[in-house]
Amino acid sequence: MRVPLSWLREYVDLPAAETGRDVQQKLIAAGLEVESVERLGAGLTGPLVVGKVLSIEELTEFKKPIRHCLVDVGQANGTGEPQEIVCGARNFAVGDKVVVVLPGAELPGGFKIAERKTYGRMSRGMICSSGELGMGDDGSDGIIVLPPEYEPGTDAIELLELYDEVLDIAVTPDRGYALSMRGVAREAATAYGLPLRDPALIDVPGPNAHGYPVQVADPVGCDRFTARTVTGVDPEARSPIWLRRRLQKAGMRPISLAVDITNYVMLELGQPLHAYDRSLVKGPIGVRRARSGEKITTLDGAHRVLDAEDLVITDSRGPIGLAGVMGGAHTEIADAVTDPETGVARGTTDVVVEAAHFDPVAIARTARRHKLSSEASRRFERGVDPLAGAAAAQRTVDLLVLLAGGTAEPGVTEVITPSAPRTVTMRADHPDRVAGVAYGRETVVRRLQQVGCDVYGQDELIVTVPSWRPDLAAPNDLAEEVMRLEGYENLPSTLPRPASGRGLTDRQRLHRRVGRALAGAGYVEAPNYPFIGEQVLDKLDLAADDPARRLVTLVNPLSDEEPALRTTLLPGLLAALRRNDGRGSHDLALFETGLVFHPAAEPRRAPALPVDRRPADAELAELDAALPEQPRHAAVVLAGAREQSGWWGKGRPADWADAVEAARTVAGEAGVELAVDQARYGPWHPGRCAELSVVIDGVKTSVGHAGELHPRVVKALGLPARTCAMELNLDLVRRAGEGAVVAPRISSFPVATQDVALVVDAGVPAAFVEHALARGAGDLLESIRLFDVFTGEQLGEGRKSLAYALRFRAPDRTLTVEEATAARDAAIAAAAEAAGAVLRGV
Repeated sequence: MRVPLSWLREYVDLPAAETGRDVQQKLIAAGLEVESVERLGAGLTGPLVVGKVLSIEELTEFKKPIRHCLVDVGQANGTGEPQEIVCGARNFAVGDKVVVVLPGAELPGGFKIAERKTYGRMSRGMICSSGELGMGDDGSDGIIVLPPEYEPGTDAIELLELYDEVLDIAVTPDRGYALSMRGVAREAATAYGLPLRDPALIDVPGPNAHGYPVQVADPVGCDRFTARTVTGVDPEARSPIWLRRRLQKAGMRPISLAVDITNYVMLELGQPLHAYDRSLVKGPIGVRRARSGEKITTLDGAHRVLDAEDLVITDSRGPIGLAGVMGGAHTEIADAVTDPETGVARGTTDVVVEAAHFDPVAIARTARRHKLSSEASRRFERGVDPLAGAAAAQRTVDLLVLLAGGTAEPGVTEVITPSAPRTVTMRADHPDRVAGVAYGRETVVRRLQQVGCDVYGQDELIVTVPSWRPDLAAPNDLAEEVMRLEGYENLPSTLPRPASGRGLTDRQRLHRRVGRALAGAGYVEAPNYPFIGEQVLDKLDLAADDPARRLVTLVNPLSDEEPALRTTLLPGLLAALRRNDGRGSHDLALFETGLVFHPAAEPRRAPALPVDRRPADAELAELDAALPEQPRHAAVVLAGAREQSGWWGKGRPADWADAVEAARTVAGEAGVELAVDQARYGPWHPGRCAELSVVIDGVKTSVGHAGELHPRVVKALGLPARTCAMELNLDLVRRAGEGAVVAPRISSFPVATQDVALVVDAGVPAAFVEHALARGAGDLLESIRLFDVFTGEQLGEGRKSLAYALRFRAPDRTLTVEEATAARDAAIAAAAEAAGAVLRGV
């Protein structure tokens, strides 16, 4: 919302010396987000005056049309003689009043004006457009042509109000009232402790039976509808300069008088309005839901197919407007057109003014559905004062009568759905308890009254909320109003005092250790938004009955393409990998640790917890029970080179083994040993996919998968070839651990190394053989490492040789050869029993 300071002063008697920066600080302290203050006219110096075009000589000897003009500027040039000016614009004629900048002046941007010879003629000044004066778009696409009543030589700087300051306010969704001069003026009046001249306090006639007929078929979607009629409007009447300038300063383009008036009143009171050409409206005006498939052409010229949830304005022919969003083209106010034969101007002479209040949710959904955000929809979806419609309609009628010469018909239509004022009951000391500040009852009552509330009661207050504040619905909302008006900067800064001995939970510690370990292994953390769409699960080749397809869907998603909470970390990580690869980073190793979301077995409604005390354990348990299941996962993705080549030797591309090793790194932080088995699942290549398992309470439990992605998934997601990935359920891994990881004790005694080569069937996993060796070797085994895999004719078809290095060490003595050999033989025996392994060469 752009707020001209000169306009704001009409409603609040701000101190004369207050600048836009001063007002900005006051409004920021009151809780409004004033992003900037624009100084209009900065760098502009006169003389800048009104001129009358006396003659125009067309210079045709140049490549583009050039005109040599004589302009009467009165006594502004010190001589009273006509001013010679060369100009290329063609939207003015002899007799028109224009804006002339004379030599010695300076325009915004440091453009100095001086006499000079151009196109073979002397030019002593310049005829100005709105852009050259920094006025914004006036819709003329050329030179400013002024109304004929202004005398040559009149100061144009004052006439056009070129010096001003404009506050640019970012209005948050809960403060829709600030999308109006009335709302901002109320905040300024409160901030300065000054009275407010409310522009909505005007005399409004009561409804009667003679107004334009209106039929509201959906009282929920439209609870108030006011209609007024003005006849005899001059179709040639133009918006006065003051009206056009206020619209320009507020960021709107002047269009025509009737439209400019409705926009002006909307900016002034916050109530969107619409004006219809009464001759084009057939029958009563109606408000209803659209019928699916109905069509309408809106004012922007777009042909739109309506949805059954759209709220529409109709006449006897069908829809004539999208309620609260944009009007229809068939009832648009017509511009004046002069009949060439009679010279009579034809255009809209009778106007029906609509001022209605629509359901915010319905308007927001319609605007989003049709991708049609307008000034009206922005206000309705944030909440418009339902009681302002009658005053806004009256203000519009008054301006049409004053500026367009119309006559207000006595008929007044008001369709109202009865509703009681909203009240909130609150303890008088509730703001004190929320803020930790002793405000006292008198301060609380005074601040709530400044907001516009009516307050009754002593220890327990009954607060009637003003109609323009739909966001005030609970005691905490009222407490916030007291706190912001008393000054957020006055709230004490108090650090919470946790109970002694408390810190991070085991889950949080593991989360941090895993992040540090993966970062130390060369992975880069890439956090992502927790939103996905079902289409990405199709691209991941997940089965129709896969648990990851049971999604928690958001009621109001940020994007219609990603309306659900993620059940896996892979979509976000793979999108980050694809994005970085497309930007030239081809050697990538990314990781993320975060929550995934699964719907609860029995959906429940979450309770509203109190903020003035610690919620009871039962309340917290009820809240937890209503939430979806949120396990924490860890995932990595890899592509390109895992080890770079250089003078030290050849590099190595990332492969499935790196993904498995990342899983072991994560599990190692929890003190857990992973079981790795070949598997087939979802996005992974069936021949290069490992299922990762741990033992929980004596039961082998799958906790994730790792390996190379399937080429079909790689192609569907646009990933680099041979992309690898891993994902683990970190909570299940933690459950398999034994608490805090204990650092190993380093023995000072020498190690005994024994190498074994075992022949097994080709289908036996090396990890399975390794696990059997470790189990059989017993406590003396310090480490085991696979260092060679061999296949050949001498082993026989379908057989392979696995060579392991076994390191034995005792914590309290030097092992004898016999002890090391016995441990090795026990390991071989265990592998033979579990995997049918045979010692090679025997």
